[in-house]
Amino acid sequence: MGENNAPDENRPSRRGKVSAVVLPICGLVAVLAGGLIAYLNRDFVGWFAYAPLSNQPFSVPGAAFITRGTQFGLALVVAGLLVLAFWAGYRLGRRGSTRP
Repeated sequence: MGENNAPDENRPSRRGKVSAVVLPICGLVAVLAGGLIAYLNRDFVGWFAYAPLSNQPFSVPGAAFITRGTQFGLALVVAGLLVLAFWAGYRLGRRGSTRP
């Protein structure tokens, strides 16, 4: 049994090979682009208040809000990392399922 199996039956399709390369590249590009966007939009937008009776501004050390550009960049990094994690899990699962 099994002598009739042609050796070409188990070869992955060209489409599968392309998606195996394109998906991690897209994830890596998303991580790099998101990191760059977050880095370039790192303007400090801190919280401060004016105390009129003391004539001094009040600032809390360490309390800072991030800009929308930084939020978008960080979200893009997270999305890219999720794509890479999905790809790695998929590849490990496919590799484990091909063993006899």
